[in-house]
Amino acid sequence: MMRVLGGVALAVFILLPLVQAVLLSFTVTLEKDGVAAGAVGLMNYADVLAAPELRAAMVNSAVYVCLNVALCIGVGLPAAYALARFRFLGDRHFLLAMLVFRMTPPVVLSLPIFILFSKLGLVNSPLGIALVHCLFNLPITIWILESFIRAVPSAFDETAFIDGHSGPSFFFRHLVPMIAPGIGVAAFFCFIFSWVEVVFARILTVTAGKPITMAINAMFTFQTDIGMVMAMTCLSLVPGVAMIWLVRNHLARGFTLRA
Repeated sequence: MMRVLGGVALAVFILLPLVQAVLLSFTVTLEKDGVAAGAVGLMNYADVLAAPELRAAMVNSAVYVCLNVALCIGVGLPAAYALARFRFLGDRHFLLAMLVFRMTPPVVLSLPIFILFSKLGLVNSPLGIALVHCLFNLPITIWILESFIRAVPSAFDETAFIDGHSGPSFFFRHLVPMIAPGIGVAAFFCFIFSWVEVVFARILTVTAGKPITMAINAMFTFQTDIGMVMAMTCLSLVPGVAMIWLVRNHLARGFTLRA
């Protein structure tokens, strides 16, 4: 009985802010267009979707998150395979160094990255944010995928090559399906980090290319429309929920195998 009560209390504690945000997103908090404050409906969502800058922020976030996930998985897979299958001087230290770099606070690298990207013309561009996110997502991607590839016996590779498979054929037709849970876990972490990241989004989007996080931040003014802010917040949760739904089976298997 105590466990049930504890579980219910924990669920209420976690979900209460989300429930309040959803309720506020359907509530008009500032009078506008003849609609009185306190009215309930889809007005806030309509206003969000009607605002060009908010629509652009959603598109920008989707673009750089997809680019980031694709780059991290595309680069991380062969790198993880090399670390799992081949031995070279300092290989374990190299993997540890990548994880240590991942622990570096993003704000420490903000100034040199801004100077470099401004010279390359990548400021105010979703591509620039995607590339800088790869600096932090790629190490964790390689670490996750390396452990999954290491769990596959090397005899599996040898058997495939004896059967006549080429390197790319073995990699994409046999190895990738076998480590699909690991790819799902890595993609999930890359997506979550990029979707909610604020430091580089603020620094690298001075005048254009702003993502959802910066668009929500800009909505807080002297007279903030809380209902509209909550509507934008709820819309920003939809891609994350969709991502979890798409990779839910891989996530469950991936965390189990990783443990």
